[in-house]
Parts: sequence; structure tokens; C-alpha cells
Amino acid sequence: MELWHLFLAFFIPGIVGYGGGPASIPLIEHEVVNRYGWMSTQEFGEVLALANALPGPIATKMAAFVGWEVAGVPGVIATLFATVGPSLAAMLLLMSVLLKYKDHPRMKKMTSYIQAPIAVLLGVLAFQFFVMSWEDAGMIQTLFIAIAALLLLEKFKVHPVIVIIGSLIYGAIFLS
Repeated sequence: MELWHLFLAFFIPGIVGYGGGPASIPLIEHEVVNRYGWMSTQEFGEVLALANALPGPIATKMAAFVGWEVAGVPGVIATLFATVGPSLAAMLLLMSVLLKYKDHPRMKKMTSYIQAPIAVLLGVLAFQFFVMSWEDAGMIQTLFIAIAALLLLEKFKVHPVIVIIGSLIYGAIFLS
């Protein structure tokens, strides 16, 4: 039964958040944290940070991690298949249609409509993590990490992976 729940927890976001991109992260969080309780919000945030730091699609790395933690190798297989299956099936079915109409103005307009909901979902997720950090680490630590990350990314053009790893090291040293 646990494998079925793992499959569903990643299949539903795989269908709704087509492509497994940033839109599926809040959906995966809902399933993993709220619905099944396999992780806390803080643990989910740490897994998300690690998945962002590693190369490749975020959703598949998160699926593999959760699958491994819950049910080992069978869990990894169930979650990875659930994550990539909907996208793979949809791509195979819709590829000819997309190629035929890729330059059509309506197709371009449709893709522009998707950007706003993705931005809102990511904004809500970032706000939730900020509030959680504010409560757990405190105002000074949270503001220090936020300002340092902003300066490193925007002013000094440091690669995001280095900023994430630096934040993880800072948290391990000063917040544990």
C-alpha cells in the first residue's frame, strides 16, 4: 500500500504540474508534507535546496529521495515512474500537434498565460520557507542569509549553486 501512496503522491503533481518543473514543487510539498506526512516542511525545504544544488530535474531528484526514504529501491522506482510517466506520455501524444502549431500566435499566448500561476506558486512557497526560517532561526539569522544571498547573486554574480551550498554550510555550523 505504501508503494501505491508513493506513486500517487508523485503521479498527481506529475499530471497537474506538467513537465515536473517549478510548478510541481508546491504540489509535491502538499502531498509529501501535508497529505502523507513523510517529512516536515523544514525537511522538505532541505531536500528542495539539495535538489536545486544538483544538476538535472528537481522533481525527479526529490522523487528519488522521498521514495528511498519511505520504501527503499521499490519506492525509488515507483516515485520516478510516477514523476516522469505523465510527462513522457503527454509529450509523445502531443509532440506532433506542438510542432505543427509552434509558431501560431495563440500557442505563444497560451504559454505566456502559464507564467503568472507558476510565479505565484513559487512566491507562496518562498514566503512559507521565509516564515518558517524566521520562526526557527530567528530574525537576525534569516535577514543575514537573505541579504547575503541577494548580494552574492545580484552584485557579485556568484553562481546560485555556490550560494545554496554556502547557505547550507552556514546553517549547519551556526544554526544546529
